[in-house]
Amino acid sequence: MLESHHSRKRSVVPSVAGDHHEIETRVGRLSYFAARMGTGAPLLLVHSVNAAGSAYETNPLIKFYSGSRPVYALELPGFGCSEHSERAYTPRLMTDAIHAFVDEIHHWHGVGGIDALALSLSCEFLARAGAENPGAFRSLAFISPTGFDRLGPYLGAPGSTRGKQLLLKLLNQRVWRQSLFSLLTKRPVMKFFLQKVWGSRKIDLDLLDYDIFITRQPGAELAPLWFLSFYLFSNDVTRIYEALDLPVWVAHGTRGDFTDYSGLNLFKGKANWDVAVFPTGAFPHFEMIDQFAERYDTFISKTREYA
Repeated sequence: MLESHHSRKRSVVPSVAGDHHEIETRVGRLSYFAARMGTGAPLLLVHSVNAAGSAYETNPLIKFYSGSRPVYALELPGFGCSEHSERAYTPRLMTDAIHAFVDEIHHWHGVGGIDALALSLSCEFLARAGAENPGAFRSLAFISPTGFDRLGPYLGAPGSTRGKQLLLKLLNQRVWRQSLFSLLTKRPVMKFFLQKVWGSRKIDLDLLDYDIFITRQPGAELAPLWFLSFYLFSNDVTRIYEALDLPVWVAHGTRGDFTDYSGLNLFKGKANWDVAVFPTGAFPHFEMIDQFAERYDTFISKTREYA
């Protein structure tokens, strides 16, 4: 529900579309939401990474495609309702979670390629998964992806991150990490962040309500501390993007704090890359779901030509 910035109180937490499930994998317990009805290639959705990342960030897409094709919204380790445990939260862990869940989708639907769509920083994990196992995917879609800003290109050693060890050590002190996380996830702070994402004071308040709910889960602070310490940002991501031979769709908005995609100029001329720009914030599927899906479906139809 898109509403103005005026405050409101909710007695019921909004729910993610689809049926909720949990599954034990080689990277621990993963939570996901599924709308299995429909035919054709399954669609995998992966939320962004922030203090409150969850499958709710893909909710408009689950609703839109539910019934027309199988849809799965994965929650990455340390986020949503997936396992929150004391461990290193790195691109390797997140990529391995995608690999593990894609294996499950292939078990359920057969070994054909799937379409996968990720938001923001998770685009880096999905790109790595696609580069490492291209046969598992039919196409990749990156919504407001990281790694294309003016500070790049990112051509570090394979598997390297932009992590700051001293920052992680400071943030991860048990005596204050929960207090710090509680401060970062207060409603006014999270509302301010979403306004940066939207580039507007007119945000989706249901998403805000769900963010508040999900950050109150035990251990919810652990993975975000690694994110805040830059350990989830890949320092070799430009190399990963360059290695992709799969059809790739990039979509981003023109409002808000996430509009620096100058690095995309390196990819716009590639035959397998297609870029769509929307007059929205960083989550165009919340603001223009019909137009967004039309552009995405047009891209998907072209993947058959590319193949």
